[in-house]
Amino acid sequence: MAKEIAGYVKLQCKGGAANPSPPIGPALGSKGLNIMEFCKQFNARTQDKPGVILPVLITYFKDKSFEFVVKTPPAPILLLEAAKVKLGSAQPNLKKVGSVTWDQVRTIAETKMPDLNCFTIESAMSMVAGTARSMGLTVSGEKPF
Repeated sequence: MAKEIAGYVKLQCKGGAANPSPPIGPALGSKGLNIMEFCKQFNARTQDKPGVILPVLITYFKDKSFEFVVKTPPAPILLLEAAKVKLGSAQPNLKKVGSVTWDQVRTIAETKMPDLNCFTIESAMSMVAGTARSMGLTVSGEKPF
């Protein structure tokens, strides 16, 4: 018989570097979950992505057990890496801080495709390009579609 779901917890953790300090400890401790067990499992699953911020969705059950799904890195983080800038613009419509090419946008869209709610790579590219524009990045080159 299936376990009864008690709730969900969403966190963002660096790959291979989960530890019981905030934000992980308080978020899981308040639900009565085993913090160290989560940290061990998360670090084992993400040891190939050290230092990359990864969203994780934890489903916890009435018996205090849990499952979790590690998602792809957020698009803004991937865009900042591609543009080689530290932060996005405070005024994206007035002040541009960097630029990305359509090839970089395609690569990011292919990476993010499992977590996006679109069916084609072109629509995923449009979503990533919109995120880039809202961060103050220009998308240079000819639109490929």
